[in-house]
Amino acid sequence: MRECISIHVGQAGVQIGNACWELYCLEHGIQPDGQMPSDKTIGGGDDSFNTFFSETGAGKHVPRAVFVDLEPTVIDEVRTGTYRQLFHPEQLITGKEDAANNYARGHYTIGKEIIDLVLDRIRKLADQCTGLQGFLVSTAVVEPYNSILTTHTTLEHSDCAFMVDNEAIYDICRRNLDIERPTYTNLNRLISQIVSSITASLRFDGALNVDLTEFQTNLVPYPRIHFPLATYAPVISAEKAYHEQLS
Repeated sequence: MRECISIHVGQAGVQIGNACWELYCLEHGIQPDGQMPSDKTIGGGDDSFNTFFSETGAGKHVPRAVFVDLEPTVIDEVRTGTYRQLFHPEQLITGKEDAANNYARGHYTIGKEIIDLVLDRIRKLADQCTGLQGFLVSTAVVEPYNSILTTHTTLEHSDCAFMVDNEAIYDICRRNLDIERPTYTNLNRLISQIVSSITASLRFDGALNVDLTEFQTNLVPYPRIHFPLATYAPVISAEKAYHEQLS
């Protein structure tokens, strides 16, 4: 198998992760409690979606994901939300105080206290994989300073980074989806559609971009210039979609 482990960091990362896993479950017919009525073979791990879900002996599908935040409120929403039974409690990791969007607090001081625990949980997830192909990290950079400070880390340690601009997504929500005042929920749902489309080739049978190294080969011209721009069309509201022919 070619498994992917998703790591969702911080408030935005966790909320985008929430939207993504909700969508993955809908796409694969997995219920909020992790059961999959259409999958009759319990423990049969040869399906393509097993790159993102691991199946337990009881036939429950558990996301290969870790949610990390330095303060508990956002992950508590996952713990009490609709999909609370989907995630293993050990996959939801919280600290006591947040970094207040301060890069140094997140990277050097408070982040350091929690990093060993996070690595241990990721190691456990990696142990369950037969052929781990890589990690998908969802996070957000709020302040301009932070984005400059994190550029070095992103250049050195990640192989491919898809950038998303909040302002552009606000515009899409207003212009294409007719939402007067878009909320972060609207933004995250749209981002999850994009992430789902990018990862669809990993989760369903197909010939192109079957694993993460192929993404790198097909999309990255030079190792340090690994910031492809994701474009998505058509973006259309549910009401209009019923009445338009989309070819």
